[in-house]
Amino acid sequence: MTAPSAYLLLSAILFGIGVVGVVARKNVLIILMSVELMLNGVNVAFVAAGSYLGDTAGGIFAFMVMTVAAAEAAVGLALLIALYRLKETVDITELKVLKW
Repeated sequence: MTAPSAYLLLSAILFGIGVVGVVARKNVLIILMSVELMLNGVNVAFVAAGSYLGDTAGGIFAFMVMTVAAAEAAVGLALLIALYRLKETVDITELKVLKW
């Protein structure tokens, strides 16, 4: 069995890659994928902590995060398709439709 610190390190790496993707990229699709990567990093941490503590709460929280991630992906991709049909671009600097 691997130590929980290895899983937490993997979680931190996944979350960090996701943060860099959200901050540094201009493509909306890449930003959505980076958010999913961040959520998966959190899931790894929840499951690792739950397994280490011998509690099922970590798995339950991970399942809730997966549910939120699925809803986020569905709504995000629907918005992305609608914006692409309107502006024919996925570059976030050119998408000013949602601004006030």
